[in-house]
Amino acid sequence: MARREDESGDGAIGATADALYALMSDFVRQIPRDISMTAVSTLAMLRSRGPQRVTTLAGAQGVAQPTMTAMISTLERAGLVVRRHDPDDRRATLVELTDAGEAYVVDRKRRNIARIADYLTGLPEEHMSALVAALPALHRLDALARHRVS
Repeated sequence: MARREDESGDGAIGATADALYALMSDFVRQIPRDISMTAVSTLAMLRSRGPQRVTTLAGAQGVAQPTMTAMISTLERAGLVVRRHDPDDRRATLVELTDAGEAYVVDRKRRNIARIADYLTGLPEEHMSALVAALPALHRLDALARHRVS
Protein backbone atom coordinates (compact mmCIF):
# COMPACT_ATOMS: atom_id res chain seq x y z
CA MET A 1 0.00 0.00 0.00
CA ALA A 2 1.39 3.43 -0.91
CA ARG A 3 2.06 5.78 1.99
CA ARG A 4 -0.47 8.60 2.17
CA GLU A 5 0.69 12.16 2.14
CA ASP A 6 0.28 13.77 5.57
CA GLU A 7 -2.58 16.19 4.84
CA SER A 8 -2.72 17.72 8.31
CA GLY A 9 0.92 18.82 8.42
CA ASP A 10 1.34 17.23 11.86
CA GLY A 11 3.88 14.55 10.91
CA ALA A 12 3.38 11.27 12.77
CA ILE A 13 0.18 12.44 14.48
CA GLY A 14 -1.40 13.50 11.22
CA ALA A 15 -0.27 10.36 9.41
CA THR A 16 -1.62 8.14 12.21
CA ALA A 17 -4.92 10.05 12.33
CA ASP A 18 -5.20 9.78 8.55
CA ALA A 19 -4.56 6.02 8.62
CA LEU A 20 -7.10 5.47 11.42
CA TYR A 21 -9.68 7.60 9.62
CA ALA A 22 -9.20 5.71 6.35
CA LEU A 23 -9.42 2.36 8.14
CA MET A 24 -12.59 3.31 10.04
CA SER A 25 -14.17 4.69 6.87
CA ASP A 26 -13.38 1.52 4.92
CA PHE A 27 -14.77 -0.75 7.64
CA VAL A 28 -17.93 1.34 8.10
CA ARG A 29 -18.60 1.37 4.34
CA GLN A 30 -18.42 -2.42 4.26
CA ILE A 31 -21.03 -2.98 6.98
CA PRO A 32 -24.34 -4.24 5.59
CA ARG A 33 -27.08 -1.64 6.03
CA ASP A 34 -30.21 -3.11 7.55
CA ILE A 35 -30.78 0.08 9.58
CA SER A 36 -29.16 3.51 9.50
CA MET A 37 -25.83 4.22 11.18
CA THR A 38 -27.61 6.75 13.41
CA ALA A 39 -30.02 4.04 14.55
CA VAL A 40 -27.14 1.63 15.20
CA SER A 41 -25.27 4.30 17.15
CA THR A 42 -28.40 5.08 19.17
CA LEU A 43 -28.92 1.41 20.02
CA ALA A 44 -25.26 1.10 21.04
CA MET A 45 -25.59 4.19 23.24
CA LEU A 46 -28.66 2.74 24.94
CA ARG A 47 -26.73 -0.47 25.55
CA SER A 48 -23.73 1.28 27.08
CA ARG A 49 -25.52 4.06 29.01
CA GLY A 50 -28.92 2.59 29.76
CA PRO A 51 -32.30 4.27 29.21
CA GLN A 52 -32.15 7.82 27.85
CA ARG A 53 -34.53 10.65 27.03
CA VAL A 54 -35.19 11.35 23.35
CA THR A 55 -33.67 14.82 23.71
CA THR A 56 -30.45 13.32 25.09
CA LEU A 57 -30.30 10.80 22.26
CA ALA A 58 -30.94 13.50 19.66
CA GLY A 59 -28.16 15.68 21.06
CA ALA A 60 -25.70 12.80 21.19
CA GLN A 61 -26.45 11.83 17.58
CA GLY A 62 -26.50 15.40 16.27
CA VAL A 63 -30.06 15.25 14.95
CA ALA A 64 -33.18 17.27 15.69
CA GLN A 65 -35.59 15.94 18.30
CA PRO A 66 -38.38 15.27 15.75
CA THR A 67 -35.92 13.23 13.68
CA MET A 68 -34.92 11.18 16.73
CA THR A 69 -38.58 10.76 17.75
CA ALA A 70 -39.40 9.34 14.31
CA MET A 71 -36.40 7.02 14.41
CA ILE A 72 -37.32 5.80 17.90
CA SER A 73 -40.85 5.08 16.64
CA THR A 74 -39.37 2.96 13.84
CA LEU A 75 -37.08 1.12 16.27
CA GLU A 76 -40.03 0.61 18.61
CA ARG A 77 -42.15 -0.91 15.83
CA ALA A 78 -39.22 -3.23 15.07
CA GLY A 79 -39.23 -4.35 18.70
CA LEU A 80 -35.72 -3.05 19.42
CA VAL A 81 -36.66 -0.34 21.95
CA VAL A 82 -39.51 0.58 24.27
CA ARG A 83 -40.55 3.88 25.80
CA ARG A 84 -41.20 4.06 29.53
CA HIS A 85 -42.17 6.85 31.88
CA ASP A 86 -39.19 8.58 33.46
CA PRO A 87 -39.42 7.85 37.22
CA ASP A 88 -37.83 11.27 37.91
CA ASP A 89 -40.33 13.16 35.74
CA ARG A 90 -43.63 11.45 34.89
CA ARG A 91 -44.15 13.90 32.00
CA ALA A 92 -41.02 12.62 30.25
CA THR A 93 -40.27 9.25 28.72
CA LEU A 94 -37.13 7.18 28.60
CA VAL A 95 -36.13 5.01 25.67
CA GLU A 96 -34.67 1.64 26.56
CA LEU A 97 -33.43 -1.42 24.70
CA THR A 98 -35.59 -4.51 24.60
CA ASP A 99 -34.06 -7.97 24.80
CA ALA A 100 -34.31 -8.08 21.01
CA GLY A 101 -32.51 -4.72 20.79
CA GLU A 102 -29.76 -5.98 23.08
CA ALA A 103 -29.40 -9.14 20.98
CA TYR A 104 -29.28 -7.04 17.78
CA VAL A 105 -26.46 -4.83 19.10
CA VAL A 106 -24.47 -7.80 20.42
CA ASP A 107 -24.89 -9.81 17.20
CA ARG A 108 -24.03 -6.86 14.96
CA LYS A 109 -20.87 -6.20 16.97
CA ARG A 110 -19.93 -9.90 16.86
CA ARG A 111 -20.38 -10.03 13.08
CA ASN A 112 -18.32 -6.89 12.53
CA ILE A 113 -15.54 -8.07 14.83
CA ALA A 114 -15.45 -11.33 12.84
CA ARG A 115 -15.25 -9.35 9.58
CA ILE A 116 -12.31 -7.30 10.87
CA ALA A 117 -10.64 -10.40 12.35
CA ASP A 118 -10.77 -11.93 8.89
CA TYR A 119 -8.67 -9.05 7.59
CA LEU A 120 -6.26 -9.41 10.51
CA THR A 121 -5.59 -13.04 9.63
CA GLY A 122 -4.22 -11.83 6.29
CA LEU A 123 -1.53 -9.70 7.89
CA PRO A 124 2.09 -10.82 8.18
CA GLU A 125 3.12 -11.81 11.71
CA GLU A 126 5.24 -8.68 12.25
CA HIS A 127 2.28 -6.41 11.42
CA MET A 128 -0.03 -8.40 13.69
CA SER A 129 2.55 -8.15 16.49
CA ALA A 130 2.75 -4.38 15.98
CA LEU A 131 -1.04 -4.09 16.24
CA VAL A 132 -1.09 -6.20 19.41
CA ALA A 133 1.64 -3.99 20.88
CA ALA A 134 -0.48 -0.92 20.01
CA LEU A 135 -3.57 -2.22 21.85
CA PRO A 136 -2.93 -0.18 25.05
CA ALA A 137 -2.66 3.00 22.98
CA LEU A 138 -5.80 2.12 20.99
CA HIS A 139 -7.75 1.44 24.19
CA ARG A 140 -6.58 4.78 25.62
CA LEU A 141 -7.60 6.56 22.40
CA ASP A 142 -11.03 4.90 22.63
CA ALA A 143 -11.38 6.07 26.25
CA LEU A 144 -10.45 9.64 25.27
CA ALA A 145 -13.00 9.61 22.44
CA ARG A 146 -15.74 8.24 24.69
CA HIS A 147 -14.99 10.85 27.35
CA ARG A 148 -15.34 13.69 24.85
CA VAL A 149 -18.72 12.39 23.68
CA SER A 150 -20.12 12.09 27.22
